[in-house]
Amino acid sequence: MKTRTLEQVEQEIAETKAALQNVHGTETEVYARIVGYYRAVKHWNNGKRDEFNLRKMFTLEDSKVTESEKNVEVKAENVKKQEYKTSNQDEYVSYEMYTRKTCPNCPPVKEFMATLEISGKSIDVDTKEGLAQAAKNGVFASPTVIFYNADGNEISRCHNVEELEAIFTKVAAIA
Repeated sequence: MKTRTLEQVEQEIAETKAALQNVHGTETEVYARIVGYYRAVKHWNNGKRDEFNLRKMFTLEDSKVTESEKNVEVKAENVKKQEYKTSNQDEYVSYEMYTRKTCPNCPPVKEFMATLEISGKSIDVDTKEGLAQAAKNGVFASPTVIFYNADGNEISRCHNVEELEAIFTKVAAIA
């Protein structure tokens, strides 16, 4: 194995840094979904482009839950478990509702959930803790409502009022 001196290594590092300064890439075109189809962001109007720039991306670093955050979840006093019968089995559920302040679809879902006799908690994904909880549970859109049975297992996941109505109409028909 060839050994190099410290001066040789520093020279190689300096040459690499100089070479990297002369690298000139090409413009990257970013596509994102807008009103049901994908389109280049550079072609969006100013309002949509500003909204795109305000979006929060889920990252692995933000999704790591610390021990103190776990304890906060366990000690949440405002979460009472109430029972709600689903299907023909003896399954009872609670829910977690993931929302954002700027989400246009969140208010109707919040109103629908307020009419149900199920207890759960609302999680704001604009906060660091909420974002971490959402990432932990694989939530990539708001609103998202996750229903759990008595064992804490996920039963169902909904993203809008229509999906919620379909589930609870089905439950009412079976019950």
